Amino acid sequence: MKNLKNTLFYFTVTGGFIAIMYWVVGLGKNLEAGRNVIAKANSNSQWSQFLDSMVHNLKHPLAILLAQIITIIIIARFFGWIFRKIGQPSVIGEIIAGIFLGPSVVGYYFPEFSASLFPAESLGNLQFLSQIGLILFMYVIGMELDLKVLKNKANEAVVISHASIVFPFALGIGLAYFVYYKFAPEGIEFLSFSLFMGIAMSITAFPVLARIVQERGIHKTRLGTIVITCAAADDITAWCLLAAVIAIVKAGTFTSSLYVIALAAVYVMAMLFIVKPFLKKIGDLYSKNENLSKPVVAIFFLTLIMSSYATEVIGIHALFGAFMTGAIMPDIIKFRNIFIEKVEDVAVILLLPLFFVFTGLRTQIGLINDPYLWKITGFIILVAVVGKFVGSALAAKFVGQSWKDSLTIGALMNTRGLMELVVLNIGYDLGVLTSEIFTMMVIMALVTTFMTGPALDLINFAFKSKAVKHVDDEFQINKFKILVSFGNFEKGKSLLKLANSLIKKQKENATITAMHLSISDEMHGFNLEEYENETFKPLLEESKLLDQEIKTIFKATTDIENDIAEVANNGEYDLLLVGLGKSIFEGTLLGKVLGFTTRIINPDRLLDKITGKEGLFENSIFDDRTRQIIAKNKTPLGILIDNDLQNTDKVFAAFFSKDDGFLIDYIQKFIFNNNSKINIVDINNQIENNFLIKNAIQTIKQEYPDNIAMVSENQIMKPFLVKQDLMIISLDSWKKLVESQSVWLSNLPSVLIIKP
Repeated sequence: MKNLKNTLFYFTVTGGFIAIMYWVVGLGKNLEAGRNVIAKANSNSQWSQFLDSMVHNLKHPLAILLAQIITIIIIARFFGWIFRKIGQPSVIGEIIAGIFLGPSVVGYYFPEFSASLFPAESLGNLQFLSQIGLILFMYVIGMELDLKVLKNKANEAVVISHASIVFPFALGIGLAYFVYYKFAPEGIEFLSFSLFMGIAMSITAFPVLARIVQERGIHKTRLGTIVITCAAADDITAWCLLAAVIAIVKAGTFTSSLYVIALAAVYVMAMLFIVKPFLKKIGDLYSKNENLSKPVVAIFFLTLIMSSYATEVIGIHALFGAFMTGAIMPDIIKFRNIFIEKVEDVAVILLLPLFFVFTGLRTQIGLINDPYLWKITGFIILVAVVGKFVGSALAAKFVGQSWKDSLTIGALMNTRGLMELVVLNIGYDLGVLTSEIFTMMVIMALVTTFMTGPALDLINFAFKSKAVKHVDDEFQINKFKILVSFGNFEKGKSLLKLANSLIKKQKENATITAMHLSISDEMHGFNLEEYENETFKPLLEESKLLDQEIKTIFKATTDIENDIAEVANNGEYDLLLVGLGKSIFEGTLLGKVLGFTTRIINPDRLLDKITGKEGLFENSIFDDRTRQIIAKNKTPLGILIDNDLQNTDKVFAAFFSKDDGFLIDYIQKFIFNNNSKINIVDINNQIENNFLIKNAIQTIKQEYPDNIAMVSENQIMKPFLVKQDLMIISLDSWKKLVESQSVWLSNLPSVLIIKP
């Protein structure tokens, strides 16, 4: 009755007001007399007007900008995914995506499409938006620097860092002497040109280097600490040098630039002794709050913008102001994390690819159309590698590092990445670099960044020493080894309890290793150690309560599924335990069909669908990550569906087929180690008809008569299920259970799904 009443009210009100509006419009028609109103066009001209309107809308600056952003993000993410798959930083793929969309590929083969997507008049909007992205990104880079590390561990690192700047800087100036006459722009002094060549040769990409160190798991080693500190010192020094170089170029002469440098020094002092204490007071005042209020966030962002504005006006570029603001942020992990989370996704995913494409539009590979020009490009790459790689390695060896560590430091410091592009674009905007030399230097940045991974692999291979076999190796091999891989600590604690139940009385012959992998794009160099401690603290506390010693593995990665499988397989673990994640595709038809994630297209999922490895409309019982772990892992795998697992005293095991016989091993472990009461459910007489399984259960019954019982399928109702702590079932049987849509599913306790 209520629904009918609401429906009548709805149609009465809307219908009445529509009638009134129609009546008023009719009356208004009479007012058109004598006002030269254009007559109605016929149907053909109406269609033409519609098409003209659509074309006009498509050419509107906002529509063009939005189309550019859509295209750029899709292409950048796709190329980034390809390069991650071949073991390269995704930033290389995004830079390549920019070159691909520029005149070198799309502009060359599809000039009309390129001209319509990137018309010359639209590039100003793209440039300004990309500069905003860079300002936000440099703000994050400043926050990622841990200045305490520089204070505590700067002795060797500063020597290596400054040698890695001075040596390539000098070589860059020497190179400028040979290429100035043919490649320097008209009207540009040698001083300006040579200084930019020097700074371009001496830059190191701190973000890319930090992520490579994290992904290779060397961030906790002495070598990792040194190289991160070197990169941090390099970053600060190089940006200060760049600010000075910009001041000299803009001022025209070194003498007149001293005024700019003096003003920049005043700015730095003001930031360190006025702005920094002010921000620290705000940080201390609000550090205990769970969330920051909008006025507080506004203060910090306003400081960022004002600082960038000040350095732009002074003449040392807005990016230096952004970097400086990030560096003086309150030294409170929570504060920095909040601002990095707020800024990084927008800067890195949305705006930074615009910068790569804008750089790509300036990079014209076609200009390097002569063997002589390619020879010059090769020479530039050689000078860059010798300057940075050799300079860093020799300095590291001089301060006492081994040859392997010295070469590793050299390879990492030779990484240029995005930072190089920033310097080159500044030089191009100032008119110091021509299109030809700009393109050559972009190629150099790509090559030196691309070679980092292979160079590290080659160094490791060359210095690979034969592993020494310890006396207790044989004993270690016979241990039952469990690897617990967790995302959040709540799931980690449940997985740890489960693992402990399997080995509680056999601790001397078993080990548990807890592993946490984190997407490297989400990692920040300044608080890496604190992040690791926070991650493992709840598990270490739980392990003390359980009186269970655990080992830990922490690693940053760009491919969690592959790395989980790699660690499990290489470590020869007897069981890998993971928690089941919530499906990122649940409830979205678009996600099920195309493989979209909440962030951007998932190429792995999409590729599986295209190649037929996954049914297009398949209703998967696992989330995407769990399915990939199942597919890639070769060791026995346990997947826990956690329903507030507290203990494993009451467990029931479902046998759906003769292939479920391996569950007997886990039943024995639960009984022996945890004194668990096990109920076994025989579905369709699978146990009764299999002599081996039946005999194994009888043997356990004879030894532990009070711990094991057979339960008929008809007894598996709600009263039975709610009393159980855990169900164990094979992967194939779980699929059958889900497909059958059994009434069990609505009342199940925690479930351990095991793949042998």
